Amino acid sequence: MTQRSITPHRLCYSVVANLTLLGLVVSTFFCLVGSTYAASPSPNGQARLQPLIKFTSDTPISDDSGSGTRHFSCQSPNAKAICYGPSQIRKAYNIQPLLDDGVTGKGATIVIVDAFQAPDIQNDLKSFDQAFGLNDTDLNIIAPDGLTPFDPQDANQVDWSAEISLDVEWAHAVAPNATIDLVLSKSDEERDLVSAINHAIDEDLGDVISMSFGINETCMAGQQLWHQAFRDATSKGTTLLASSGDTGAAEDSCDGTKPIKEVLYPAVDPFVTAVGGTQLHADLSTGEYHDEVAWNEPKYHAATGGGFSTSVPKPFYQNSVNGIGNYRGIPDVSYDAAIGDGGVIVRWSEAPNGAGFYIVGGTSSGSPQWAGIVALAVQDGKSRIGLLNTTIYSSDQKPHYSSNFYDVTSGNNSITLPDANNKQVTIEGYSAGPGWNLTTGWGSPQAAALVPYLANHNAINLSSSDLASL
Repeated sequence: MTQRSITPHRLCYSVVANLTLLGLVVSTFFCLVGSTYAASPSPNGQARLQPLIKFTSDTPISDDSGSGTRHFSCQSPNAKAICYGPSQIRKAYNIQPLLDDGVTGKGATIVIVDAFQAPDIQNDLKSFDQAFGLNDTDLNIIAPDGLTPFDPQDANQVDWSAEISLDVEWAHAVAPNATIDLVLSKSDEERDLVSAINHAIDEDLGDVISMSFGINETCMAGQQLWHQAFRDATSKGTTLLASSGDTGAAEDSCDGTKPIKEVLYPAVDPFVTAVGGTQLHADLSTGEYHDEVAWNEPKYHAATGGGFSTSVPKPFYQNSVNGIGNYRGIPDVSYDAAIGDGGVIVRWSEAPNGAGFYIVGGTSSGSPQWAGIVALAVQDGKSRIGLLNTTIYSSDQKPHYSSNFYDVTSGNNSITLPDANNKQVTIEGYSAGPGWNLTTGWGSPQAAALVPYLANHNAINLSSSDLASL
């Protein structure tokens, strides 16, 4: 059987340079990776998984505060591209009340699985903490199969270094006292990433695993190996999270020639909670929540991944959801993924244009932050949470839904993308609506209510029949 590898999605940016003397923000757009479709096999035939990350700047964004906790030019109402820091996200998603009460993730461990490396991640995390007044935490870097030397001329490795920076910094922003185990695969090939995941599971490294990468589910050669790894993790009570994708209802075909209507693996695996994307509208200073819509930014050729699997049967926990046929639907939940209209700030030293703070978007942003929320629940309940989907799809959650989640009811994930001949192809997607849907799942978290709910309704002891059914 031919193996394929899992590679990153396009890494796109728009220049957001603060011109202090003129008081202007100038924005233009370009992509690091020239092709939209980056899922072609590596030279040895392995499929390469894709980090689900997008940028809005190829030059560092500027700090315009002068002193204290930093404020950036993109946090001004007249900015062409706007962004959020930790305090705004914590306020918008009702995380701050938990932190104020001492629920900070202390005693919990978040495992982040990525490929290659970001040589300056330890220093970048410290710079991120200093910029936003966050405490330091334990960051352990684990490379079970060895580290590949970082090549700054390799755009693929550069993409992954950005992914690592986003994942680590924003998991920490949500759960500031959780330990983070960064488990690095020696490449983004399918077999190497599943080896890293198996190491994390076999060694029982953490309470929750975040995976901000994926590939068209039909292109996976070793899907059963991944599925068995996820079954093993779930049997240990470990929660699994993965980003749902950044190209709407489309994914690249396995030969890389055109966009087709498909969903991503590992997000679609039934043991995994798939995290879709929203566009969050919140006060740029206070973070006061205004509203959210399904993430869809045509100028960046980006939208939240979501749709039905063509191979994974509908899991038992989705039986009660109207409109689902015989196959699994994703996403399960969502989180801010916007790029130019609400990205998050990331410190990134391996950037082609130099170390600094950048605006980042994509569903990659949501998976590590949801992992932080799970870590808060682990501390609060003094126990692992297990298969998150069992809890959030449960009938027990219905009376609590409006306080646990923001119900994101507008927008869609239709998208137009070029094929290999640069012909524009439109893939009709799905529309958001009340309750669960194929763009934003159940919606985004209201953590102050959701975390104690998860702590008191965990699913760490799934029956053997439930495990066997997935």
